Amino acid sequence: MVGARTQKTERGPGRPRQERVTDDTLEAVIELVTEQGVRAVTMDAVAARAGVSKPAIYRRWPSKQALIIAAAESRIGPLSVPDLGDIRAELREVLTARLAAYRMPGTARLLAELMASAAEADAARGDYVDYTDRLMAETRRILQRGIARGEVRPDIDIRTAATLVAAPPLYRLLAERELPSDRFVEDMVDMVVRAVGHRPV
Repeated sequence: MVGARTQKTERGPGRPRQERVTDDTLEAVIELVTEQGVRAVTMDAVAARAGVSKPAIYRRWPSKQALIIAAAESRIGPLSVPDLGDIRAELREVLTARLAAYRMPGTARLLAELMASAAEADAARGDYVDYTDRLMAETRRILQRGIARGEVRPDIDIRTAATLVAAPPLYRLLAERELPSDRFVEDMVDMVVRAVGHRPV
C-alpha cells in the first residue's frame, strides 16, 4: 500500500523504557480481550500480563475505559493519506489500511468488545466519541479535498459520507462475520464515489 500511515510504534528490546511500558501494556489489553473478553481487563490482570506496575498504568490511563480505547487505537488508529489528486485512490488507501488491521488476529473481537464497552460506559461516552472522531478525521479530509477538486458535490454532508465509508466494512466483519475482501474494497470505493459525486445533468 502506498502512502497511508498509521500511528504505530515498533516493538523491540532497544526501545526506551517509557515506550516499552506503553506498548507492552496495550498489547496485554488486546491479548486479554481477544482471549477472554473485555470483562477480563482489570488493572491487576493487565499489570501481570504486561509485567508492569499498576501505578505505571494509572499514570497513563485513568480508567479501564481509557485503557481499552488506547489499546484499540494502537491497533486501529488515525491514518495519514497524502493528496493523491484522486478521491478514488485516497479512499482505497483508507479502506485498504483498515482491511489490513481487520486481518490481524483478535481485531474482530477487540472491536466487538469495544462497542459493547462503549454501550455500557455512559459516563465515558465522550472518550469513545473522541476516538471515533479521530478515526474518521482523515476520511473527512479526503472528502473535503474531493470537494475542492470538484470530484465531490459541495452539498454533501461530510460526516454522513465519512460514515458511509467506515460502516460497511465493520458490518461485514462483525455482523456478517466475514473478513472484507479486496473486491469488497473496490466495490465500496465505486459505490461511495457514485454516491458523493456529481449527478448527471
